[in-house]
Amino acid sequence: MINHVWGLVHHPDKEWRDISNEHETVSHLYKNHVLWLAAIPVVSTFIGTTQFGWTFGGEDTIKVTMESGLGLGILFYALILTAVTIVGSLIHWLARKYPNCPSRNECIVFAGYMATPMFLSGLFAIYPMIWLCTLACIMGICYTGYLLYSGTPSFLGISNQQGFIISSTTLAIGVLVLEVLLAAVVLLWSLGADNTIIWNLFR
Repeated sequence: MINHVWGLVHHPDKEWRDISNEHETVSHLYKNHVLWLAAIPVVSTFIGTTQFGWTFGGEDTIKVTMESGLGLGILFYALILTAVTIVGSLIHWLARKYPNCPSRNECIVFAGYMATPMFLSGLFAIYPMIWLCTLACIMGICYTGYLLYSGTPSFLGISNQQGFIISSTTLAIGVLVLEVLLAAVVLLWSLGADNTIIWNLFR
């Protein structure tokens, strides 16, 4: 797991070739990569929201109780794991017309490794200041996009031009999925607090 993380950050082109040659199963991917790295944003957010509280740059903070944080963290974790499968299935659907189209399982493996920068950027949620988390998320998206554009042609066995089309579509829909996920996360973690903008709207 650690070798692939370092390789994707340091020399992604070579690492994509190594990952492709391994023919890894989805169960092995989740057991050795996704389950561990997806825990980074979950644990960080749990610590941040229960110990420090959300802050928008002012003095007021929004804290979540430990009980609520635990339940919301489990749900957040499930949403992340589901998102990896959704993006992988999307890549498989977009590549279905190409003769060398990889299997759905291979596409999910590709999506799981591609999401590595997003998982790592979740570490900044340990101190949930909104502008800091937003900046970290943008950086994660940018490097995830780079991994997507650099890895798609070789992974799917298609030309760079075809890879660019698939990568652009995947990135656009993937960002949309991410935005929905983030909105759900903010809503869920807000509902776990006693004094939030969400609660005030219904009072």
